[in-house]
Amino acid sequence: MENLVFTQLSIPEVRQLLREELESFFAEKQSGAKQFETDEISGIDLAIELTGLAKPTIYGLVSERKIPHSKQGKRLYFSRQELLEWIKDGKRKTQAEIKIEAANFDTKIKGDVGASPQK
Repeated sequence: MENLVFTQLSIPEVRQLLREELESFFAEKQSGAKQFETDEISGIDLAIELTGLAKPTIYGLVSERKIPHSKQGKRLYFSRQELLEWIKDGKRKTQAEIKIEAANFDTKIKGDVGASPQK
């Protein structure tokens, strides 16, 4: 956009410029969001990119059926969405999360022991 001096623009001109800039901005945002709405399916390079694992490691995980994949003929295919979910599922809990779960479990057990039997 050219450098403009706002004092020389009328209010309708300023409104039109702002409208055009906002429409352009939101159009770019919307097209970027649509790219990630559809699931990308690709070969082993996608798995390498997302996991950071070496090609032989990925082949090993495939042969052990430990990583989500599809196979057509001799080609392997990976889904971006499935790989991201697989990575998230492998999240290890922090010490704080483990302590909270233990406290909740302990409270539940104590509550169950103190309850009277149902007739």
